[in-house]
Amino acid sequence: MITPISGRVRLFVLLAAVGGLLFDGVELGLMPVASLSVSRALLGTGFTPTIGGDWFARFTAALMLGSAIGGIVLGNLGDVVGRTKALGVSILFYSAFAGLGALVRTQEQMLVLRFLVGLGVGGVWPNAVALAAECWPDKSRPVVAGLMGASLNGGILMLSQIVRFWHVTPESWRWIFHLAAAPALLGIAVLLWLPESPRWLAGRSSARSPSAPVRELLRPPLLRLTIVGILLGSIPMLGAWAASKWMIPWADKVAGESEAGYKGIAQGWWAFGAVLGSYFGAQIAAWLGRRRAYAMISICATLLTLILFLGTAPLRPSFLPIVFAQGFVATLFFGWLPLYLPELFPTRVRAAGSGIAYNVGRFATAIGVFAAGSLFAAVGGSYPAVGASCGMIYALGAIAVWWAPDTSGRHLDD
Repeated sequence: MITPISGRVRLFVLLAAVGGLLFDGVELGLMPVASLSVSRALLGTGFTPTIGGDWFARFTAALMLGSAIGGIVLGNLGDVVGRTKALGVSILFYSAFAGLGALVRTQEQMLVLRFLVGLGVGGVWPNAVALAAECWPDKSRPVVAGLMGASLNGGILMLSQIVRFWHVTPESWRWIFHLAAAPALLGIAVLLWLPESPRWLAGRSSARSPSAPVRELLRPPLLRLTIVGILLGSIPMLGAWAASKWMIPWADKVAGESEAGYKGIAQGWWAFGAVLGSYFGAQIAAWLGRRRAYAMISICATLLTLILFLGTAPLRPSFLPIVFAQGFVATLFFGWLPLYLPELFPTRVRAAGSGIAYNVGRFATAIGVFAAGSLFAAVGGSYPAVGASCGMIYALGAIAVWWAPDTSGRHLDD
């Protein structure tokens, strides 16, 4: 039997989930604005723009690989010991290892820490989304899912405004890693005071509750749903990190140190569009239907990414408006996913299933980013060439979604 919770408790759950994802976004946005400055400082005379771009790809790939593992392991933990415990542990993970970034002396040390930060980053999403979805009624879930998606990109927007006024430079970059450790306070609060999901508590005593959620997800009848979820989670993730994220180091290179705040301005325009896009993605999915919405987003994201990298350039008047538009459209996926993935999996494996679907794509993303880094070197360090080429990944979504079940109108009850 599911024990009802009060509106006040639901609000606390939502604030904690939003806060965890907000600071998740800070971690995701940190290296795009700091990578070149970190590399210049740590490599000294050995730094070149091409080497800097290659290290940006490595840092991104390490974060994605860690996120993929963390999403699976900590998502599974959320089904075994509870959403709240796994969420608190995930927040503490990314906060502690991000803070240690302020102490590094080599690129290799930073690379290891970005992997460890990724473990926590990956673990937050499935547990926060499952917890919020299970604590709010079905009629509220499009709004709650939109807030989940918007909060992740809200963290990127918040960081962009901070670095717009307090610049990250080769001489001053360690402070941003000290700042990234602050969410540890939220992680402690979640572990000590946040109540557990009533749906998870009810299912824990059920005979149907598996001892190994991942094992159940990787065999019939749930295997097909797992594969579909992985495909739909991988395409926007791979497009975002192998293609879209190159716009920030591109802006950094073109603007140079004479306009050190420009990369923060560019990320701010993208993040503002992303906050709106990741909120309205869930509303569009509720309005058009899950599959039709995903296909439409895939086509529009492909077109706008090509326009961004081939139709404009940093410092041109058209650049920032197009960055905003691309950020809006390409992140509609991230409002769609928090609505769709909890509907795809039953309660007993919801956190693990959502974690696998969302984060296994980060394995592909890690490989894709490494490949993009090699492509970047092969095309002579051309940001437009690598961004436009990798942007075609979005087009695959218009094909893959037709293998997905339409969950429109489905309740979260098993």
